Amino acid sequence: MAINSNIHIETKNLNVSYHEHHVLKNVNIKIPTNQITAIIGPSGCGKTTLLKSFNRLLEIADEVKISGEVLVDGKNILECKGYEIPDIRKKMGLLSQKPYPLPMSIYENVAYGLKIHNNVSEDKLDETIEHCLKEAGLWDEVKKRLDDPATRLSVGQQQRLCLARAIAVKPEVLLCDEPTSALDPTAAQQIEKLLLKLKQEYTVVLVTHTLRQAKRLADYVVFIYFGEIVEQGPAKEVFKNPKDPRTKAYMEGDIS
Repeated sequence: MAINSNIHIETKNLNVSYHEHHVLKNVNIKIPTNQITAIIGPSGCGKTTLLKSFNRLLEIADEVKISGEVLVDGKNILECKGYEIPDIRKKMGLLSQKPYPLPMSIYENVAYGLKIHNNVSEDKLDETIEHCLKEAGLWDEVKKRLDDPATRLSVGQQQRLCLARAIAVKPEVLLCDEPTSALDPTAAQQIEKLLLKLKQEYTVVLVTHTLRQAKRLADYVVFIYFGEIVEQGPAKEVFKNPKDPRTKAYMEGDIS
């Protein structure tokens, strides 16, 4: 199969249903490599479901039905067997709406994935953890208290710690599900700056309910409405000249 080197993730006729509720309907999108793709749309329209389809987290839910294709690096991950799923998820760093630090020290939070996946030798562990905390903009704030419980950090610091933990295992993609929604404006701005920096190394997929944030960060935009892809394309084009009247209505606040 020929792979477009500029496309990191692609879905083909992706359908997802929970029980009898058809959440995603024949979704066809392309996520470009090393850019920030913002998935936008009203609450309950399927944004998070779409995000979770990229790392097979949907299958954790009961009575979920999935059809179609989700191609990551040209490979349909929906056809992967159970033993391959951890490798798929290793490619996908996940940043949730609320930070979920592990009940252990700051140091051990970042070391956790490294140890599980044997990503680094013991003599390189300290160096790697320092690097990840620096990448997440947290090192200077925690370097003298690495043995403190992660739960003592502020919410904004916890989110950056979760980001450091995510990138420690060297993923290809960062999946961000409204990562600033629980943060104060200053902490949110820190996360936004980090994502702009990290897109040089990672493909970033950002679910956001805030149009202003999408306009600040996105290189590419996917607008989803009631489970259907209404419009997608380069952010400047979609925001300045939306082709579909539903997109225009959403931009103007007439759809919420």
